[in-house]
Order: sequence, then structure tokens, then C-alpha cells
Amino acid sequence: MTHLPSRVALTVVILSVALATACSTTGSQEGDSPRKPARTGAPSEVRVPAANAAFDYQLGGAYPPPGKVRAVSRDREAKPVDGLYNICYVNAFQTQPGEAVTWWKKHHPELLLKNDDGDLVIDEDWSEPLLDISTPAKRKALMNIVGPWIDSCAAAHYDAVEPDNLDSYERSEGKLTPQHAAAFAQLLADRAHQRHLAIAQKNTADLLPQRARIGFDFAVVEECGRYKECPDFSDAYGARVFDIEYAKKDFVAACRTWGKDLSITLRDRDVRPAGTDGYTYQSC
Repeated sequence: MTHLPSRVALTVVILSVALATACSTTGSQEGDSPRKPARTGAPSEVRVPAANAAFDYQLGGAYPPPGKVRAVSRDREAKPVDGLYNICYVNAFQTQPGEAVTWWKKHHPELLLKNDDGDLVIDEDWSEPLLDISTPAKRKALMNIVGPWIDSCAAAHYDAVEPDNLDSYERSEGKLTPQHAAAFAQLLADRAHQRHLAIAQKNTADLLPQRARIGFDFAVVEECGRYKECPDFSDAYGARVFDIEYAKKDFVAACRTWGKDLSITLRDRDVRPAGTDGYTYQSC
């Protein structure tokens, strides 16, 4: 997604690589993927995940990953795992449910998307109000909130960030467009790269043609096997696609077709922690 400005002195190159390495939890180890330059104008390189790395999706609670796992995604308030490629989950296009909604209503009601009746537009599946990314001014204001969340991922020594609900425009009652989502995603990508973090495209195959302009480095996809989208994401990102399936039959089919090319993981839909009722994990 990106290119670094040209370096005019060897000492600057050495310093830049040293700084980027210091920001990664895994450091320089055998099997690490090569460094990828960030968007033009960004001050540092970012580290992309290794191709077809075994993956665990731990959004429902952190726990020690299975032994063969090499990459893990966790909520931004959880700690990364030493020695693995760590992806920091940020709900960037919608609020979290519950108390988070109350916080937004109290402090930033103007940044919550409303319909023509003045009611909040809500993702009913997860009880999450949508954030209003419809204008440059609102996107800038939202970055004053979401941007520090990305900064905290970097401070915790994550390697990448996963901004969720890129596709919220599909649930916006016509108030948001793919262009609004792409514009806000570009701001998120720039912020991530400035903090030495790679950034994942989360779902939203419709925005694959804009991935380079936005600045995405790899993909985290839910059920690309079920929805027949794995070819699209593979064409765009090669083997740097983490697919999570929630139904065993979809997982088996995805492994049969894509297991040698993509990282395919089976998880329970609530992504429960290991040791709790309903927990499911399997990898191709």
C-alpha cells in the first residue's frame, strides 16, 4: 500500500530500520516477513504478516494461543503475545455496545449517525450505533478519538491494527457511502503507518479495488469461504489473508479449496476464550 520517501543517507536507512524493529513484539526472527514501506509521506516502514501464518481470533477474551499459531488478533485493551504477530482490533466505524453507547451520547452525540427522524442508526445484530463519517469535518473529529486508540495499539507493541465495520455503510439506511468509508479508512491507514503499524482490510470485498489508495496491507475476512469471496481477497493480497469461518461445513470446504493458499481458522461465532462453554478453534 505504500512507499517510503527515498533515503539520501545510509545512516538514515539504518536508523529507520532500527526504529521500526523496536516497535514490533516479534523483532527480527527466522521466518519473519519482509518489511513493507508505508504510504507515500509516512515516516516509517511497517511489518506485514508472514504469508499463510496459522491464526487465532481472540476478540471475545485473551488466552494462550494454540501451539502452532503465529498470528493473533485481540481487542485493543488486551495485551499482545510475545513472539507472535499481533493484530490490534479497533471498532472504528461503529461504537461498542452497552456503556460505550452511553459515553458517545454524552460526549459526542454529533458524531453518531442519525436517520431522517433523528434516531440513531444501529447495527441491530450487535446493538452498535454507527459513527457518522459522512463529512470531512466529522471524519477529522472522529480521528481525534479513534486515532489515539491506534496510538495505544502501537504503544502496547502490536504489529498491526484491524479497524472493524468498514462495511457499516451497508447498514446506514442510505446515509453513508463506500466513498465515505474509503475516505475514513485512508485516515486510519495513515495514522497506523505513522505509528509503525500495518493495517488490515476487514471484510468489504466491494472496496478491494481501492485497497492501494486507502493503504491496506493485508486482510482479515470473516467467512470468505461461505460467501465465495476467498478468490477476490486472494487475488488482492496473495497469501496474506486471515479467514475466519464460523460453520464447520464452511471451514472444511474452505480448507479443501484454500487451505494451502490462505490462513483458514474455525471459531465459534462469539469467539469465546479457551476453556469456556461453546469455545471452538481449529486451523487447516
